[in-house]
Amino acid sequence: MLPIPFRALLYRRSREPSAISVNVDGEVHPVRVRRHRQARRYTLRIHAVSREVVLTMPPRGSVKHAKDFAEKHGAWIAARLRRLPGAEPFAHGAVLPLRGHLHRIEHRPAARGTVWIETHGNENLLCVTGEAPHVSRRVHDYLKREAKRDLEAASRRAAQSLGIAFRRVSVRDQRSRWGSCSSSGLLSFSWRLILAPPFVLDYLAAHEVAHHVEMDHSRRFWRLVAAIYPDLSRAKAWLDAHGADLHRYGAQPRL
Repeated sequence: MLPIPFRALLYRRSREPSAISVNVDGEVHPVRVRRHRQARRYTLRIHAVSREVVLTMPPRGSVKHAKDFAEKHGAWIAARLRRLPGAEPFAHGAVLPLRGHLHRIEHRPAARGTVWIETHGNENLLCVTGEAPHVSRRVHDYLKREAKRDLEAASRRAAQSLGIAFRRVSVRDQRSRWGSCSSSGLLSFSWRLILAPPFVLDYLAAHEVAHHVEMDHSRRFWRLVAAIYPDLSRAKAWLDAHGADLHRYGAQPRL
């Protein structure tokens, strides 16, 4: 039988909210609250990709103290969120990068086809047909198809350099990493790599294909990547500087 104090603690946690709200000058910011067994104090973190505010508290911390802590740092939360790039939904007039080059979405409801690219002078257009509510989905679908095509080609080139084969390539909207490789040879990538310059996509393909030989990030692994893709430092630097920004495209603004 569990000690009563511990049972009471579990009961209290089961009833406490998973999020709190902080009001800063009339603007309400939701804050997700989580406990961590190794936390020694209250901390705040803002995820640039999701724009989510997370407050971590010690195992025996209280929601009341967590709310007090968040409100005390309300101005910091608001300032950090304001500095983050805003969401850029896929809609008529929106501008997004495609293979590193800016394109403006042009909705043409009466035209034939689905999605295609046109260039007029110095402006690149991503033309989309159909009704306005379907523009976002059509752009998403188009970018995913283009990403899969480019990633399959880049992965084949990397695999041929190593003299190996992989099973297949899939694309998803991964948030925590740009790609992964299973022990069975399945390669999975974020479709958002199609928004980056091609040298970045090529690097990620080489990176994951190399994991088919070396599943860790040892020195041998990095030598293997460098052997098939010598420009990896440039690609890693680009991702460090601009990678998080890719996640705002196609996202809906938080209300």
